[in-house]
Amino acid sequence: MLVLKFGGTSVGTPERIEKVANLVTAAKGRKIIVLSAVSGTTNALMEITNALKSDDATRATALINTLEDFYNNFSKKLFKTATYQALGEEIISRHFSLIRLLAAGKYDERTGRELLAQGELISTEFFHTHLNERDLKSRMLPALHFMSIDEDHEPELEKISERLQPLIKSLEKYEILITQGYICRNHKNEIDNLRRGGSDYTASLIGAAVRADEIQIWTDIDGMHNNDPRIVNNTFPIAELTFDEASELAYFGAKILHPSTIVPAQKFSIPVRLKNTMDEEAPGTIISDSSEKGKIKAIAAKDGITAIKIKSSRMLLAYGFLRRIFEVFEKHQTSIDMISTSEIAVSVTIDDNSALNEISEELMKFGTIEVDHNQTIICIVGNRIAEKNGVLKLIFNSLGMIPIRMVSVGGSKNNISLLVETAHKEKALNLLNDGLFDDYR
Repeated sequence: MLVLKFGGTSVGTPERIEKVANLVTAAKGRKIIVLSAVSGTTNALMEITNALKSDDATRATALINTLEDFYNNFSKKLFKTATYQALGEEIISRHFSLIRLLAAGKYDERTGRELLAQGELISTEFFHTHLNERDLKSRMLPALHFMSIDEDHEPELEKISERLQPLIKSLEKYEILITQGYICRNHKNEIDNLRRGGSDYTASLIGAAVRADEIQIWTDIDGMHNNDPRIVNNTFPIAELTFDEASELAYFGAKILHPSTIVPAQKFSIPVRLKNTMDEEAPGTIISDSSEKGKIKAIAAKDGITAIKIKSSRMLLAYGFLRRIFEVFEKHQTSIDMISTSEIAVSVTIDDNSALNEISEELMKFGTIEVDHNQTIICIVGNRIAEKNGVLKLIFNSLGMIPIRMVSVGGSKNNISLLVETAHKEKALNLLNDGLFDDYR
């Protein structure tokens, strides 16, 4: 069993849906297809919900009409025969009748979640109908029948598996099963969504639930790159990563994958393959348990970081001091990314400033506080690179005169993290790209 997920850009035009259908039919064996909403749809539905929140019914109506016109044009291009064009019109009419009904009522969070779910529901119906028009046998596997989260918004993997496996068995004569990414039901049985990782997370959860042979994430780039191709020249796709390497890169800014996506697949050692819908011949990236040790694989950068330094002479030989510092962050539900200590100071970084004033006020009880905004964590990742002799020297030689605010080594064997001012980020990434990947093989 394969699980293949296609993102919004992969189904963003009628021509791309046709290409996805070709890719799906070319894949051997049974497969579950996970689809995102057509690109732009979720943003449009968010605009509609924001208009309803603001009690701007006129704007909401105009936005709904615009989105419906988009889908009517989309349907006319996707379906080739009069019979299937009529089916496309019926799909649009049914979903937009519901959207208008939801918009006409009193807005609440539940309404917003139901509105957002319509994007994935439409895209999967369109794809299923397109396969039928091509006389390709498939069945819908509605995510709302099996995908669920608990009261803490965490996926219920065991329950998902218990519901999903009998459904798949009952449809064993079908080679292609189609489901929605992102959407689910919450502990109240209301329509909700996975938020973190979205459709990628859905694909990984399904893969884990059915013990798939492989999970494939199809996007519009050639797998995970060794650096950020938006600001660095001469990047290249990485052939292999371990689950831990991929998690580090995803957490520290590699946009192609959300860190939550890796967890269910890693639990059952199910390989995750990143592929390019626009160039299916490109090898992409395979994420699994094995990878070459001691080699720098990639660099990622995480912006929006704030560094906080707590300086106090009372730290010297004082047990329990760090615990009291961390309790402040725990109290305000603020995670720490990096930490460094000396005899009289502790420096930490956070990526959520919503409680910064309260945190700073409480930390002042321990000593003087220095807060530096506009910082970036640069993460250098490789399987056990922190154990490799000479790697730190190579990193610092590559960076030249760029000032480093903090360094973290040893917290993970697969990651060396540096903190720099965001103003230096672009130069630092380019220097590291030149210094690490030309000389360190």
